[in-house]
Amino acid sequence: MPYFTRLILFLFCLMVLVESRKTKRKRWTGQVETPKPSHLYKKNLDVTKIRKGKPQQLLRVDEHDFSMRPAFGGPAIPVGVDVQVESLDSISEVDMDFTMTLYLRHYWKDERLAFSSATNKSMTFDGRLVKKIWVPDVFFVHSKRSFTHDTTTDNIMLRVFPDGHVLYSMRITVTAMCNMDFSHFPLDSQTCSLELESYAYTDEDLMLYWKNGDESLKTDEKISLSQFLIQKFHTTSRLAFYSSTGWYNRLYINFTLRRHIFFFLLQTYFPATLMVMLSWVSFWIDRRAVPARVSLGITTVLTMTTIITGVNASMPRVSYVKAVDIYLWVSFVFVFLSVLEYAAVNYLTTVQERKERRLREKFPCMCGMLHSKTMMLDGSYSESEANSLAGYPRSHILTEEERQDKIVVHLGLSGDTNAARKKGLLKGQMGFRIFQNTHAIDKYSRLIFPAFYIFFNLIYWSVFS
Repeated sequence: MPYFTRLILFLFCLMVLVESRKTKRKRWTGQVETPKPSHLYKKNLDVTKIRKGKPQQLLRVDEHDFSMRPAFGGPAIPVGVDVQVESLDSISEVDMDFTMTLYLRHYWKDERLAFSSATNKSMTFDGRLVKKIWVPDVFFVHSKRSFTHDTTTDNIMLRVFPDGHVLYSMRITVTAMCNMDFSHFPLDSQTCSLELESYAYTDEDLMLYWKNGDESLKTDEKISLSQFLIQKFHTTSRLAFYSSTGWYNRLYINFTLRRHIFFFLLQTYFPATLMVMLSWVSFWIDRRAVPARVSLGITTVLTMTTIITGVNASMPRVSYVKAVDIYLWVSFVFVFLSVLEYAAVNYLTTVQERKERRLREKFPCMCGMLHSKTMMLDGSYSESEANSLAGYPRSHILTEEERQDKIVVHLGLSGDTNAARKKGLLKGQMGFRIFQNTHAIDKYSRLIFPAFYIFFNLIYWSVFS
């Protein structure tokens, strides 16, 4: 009995072992049917997750040599371009350049990238595929600095259509040169251009063109600059020739900027005009007030010098005269002439006082007679006039001793007989002194300086505005 039981147990274990080996063998050979997931019964299958041996490539990138352009050896490949300007970041007069951020898009056809698609939909890729295929080698002519944005990743997009058409887009910030003419600054308008061109391919290999003509350039309506008004954006194209390499297609993005004048009116023109008007105040100051008139003239001259220096510090060192230079330097000349005017007045006053002093030394008897008619002539009379005032005809000539005696007597009598009119004579003499202290040059300067400055402003603003 024990022997029989052991035999049955041995056979049972053997059968279990054989069945387990068969099951493992079926699993290794793939003959075991596993339950199918429910998501495989959906209509839209994700083909990228189904692997049948080696993964299938949608674009046959490894099967072609993309170091050569499409249709190499044949006609030139047309490459369309369109641009969307995102912003004009800055305009620099000192460096004569501008900075622009834009979306640059290229359109061409490469049959090596064609693929079969039942839905005829395009495929979109990022910048990693760009390094594996051929793309146009467009660069910015006369650019100083440029870069492709890479936050948070490279701002590059590649879209491939089933028939091989390609859209290649990137976001770029470029700083390019702009030849500016400052002859009318700050009443000027500037026209700048951003130029695009193929670096390696001549017009026989690559034909660069605007895809939709003038509609190929689009701008953001919110673009604005602090000092300029953007008047116009437009596109042009032409051929550029290099003697060593040949002809190339070149595209132009042209835009016109007009400068805002209000800032310069407040910072330059109004202060300069006020300094000129302030220099005219010295024409109403007494000519004997030397410290007042000299300090006022020097202050206005130094202020004009500061204004001119400040304006030129923010401008390039050009070799021609700007409109603002004409205005400032003419204003400076007016201020300087007002200083010279007082120098002339002061000199003539000194000469006149010197003559009066000599006459007083010549006729010492009249020094204290302030109310006589003879003194009102301020010493500027001849011998015949003195005899006439003393009561003698012009034809009667007296000796020197007789003349002095008669004049003294006449002046004494005149002072006694005119005692009733003393107050009226004092008032008249005060007005006469005020008129006498105001030199003729000051009187004429009060009219001539403003008239000429107004005339200059009329001509200036009619020519440059």
